[in-house]
Amino acid sequence: MLALGTLLPPIRLQNALDGGFVEVSGGERGTLVMFICNHCPFVVHIRAEIVLASHAALELGLAVVAINSNDSEAYPQDGPSAMAALARREHWRFPFLFDETQAVARAFDAKCTPDFYVFDATRKLSYRGQFDDSRPGNGKAVTGSDLRRAVEAIAAGRAPAAEQRPSIGCSIKWRRAR
Repeated sequence: MLALGTLLPPIRLQNALDGGFVEVSGGERGTLVMFICNHCPFVVHIRAEIVLASHAALELGLAVVAINSNDSEAYPQDGPSAMAALARREHWRFPFLFDETQAVARAFDAKCTPDFYVFDATRKLSYRGQFDDSRPGNGKAVTGSDLRRAVEAIAAGRAPAAEQRPSIGCSIKWRRAR
């Protein structure tokens, strides 16, 4: 896992929504970076709440981006056109970036979808971990409690809780050497 205190790695990726490039340099109060995709059952299970939690983070002054690093040749349902359709259908107010080379996922040491990283106002990693305790089929309510608490603390200029549980989900679909 990326070490707490690590500076926000450089991000310059194409936004599936409009084709433009987005450079993420950090929000005034912090930055939420999510590695997600369209098809992962873990993401699908919590996606409605991810959107709500992300919009709440925007309202608290954080920059928010979602990144899809899956190999879209092997998984076309995770390609840019499907990404754009999903984000439009669900009225996302944050960019959905496509990491075609997977370089950003590697820079973050991202392993799965979903995977969440929250950087403070000084661009230092303050939270990396799970959304909440809910998993497909475990019967626990989807609340986003872990991520929401971290975002609220960072927006208020405080450190999030020291105990941070890693994300669990589908592995990122890495491209094979071509």
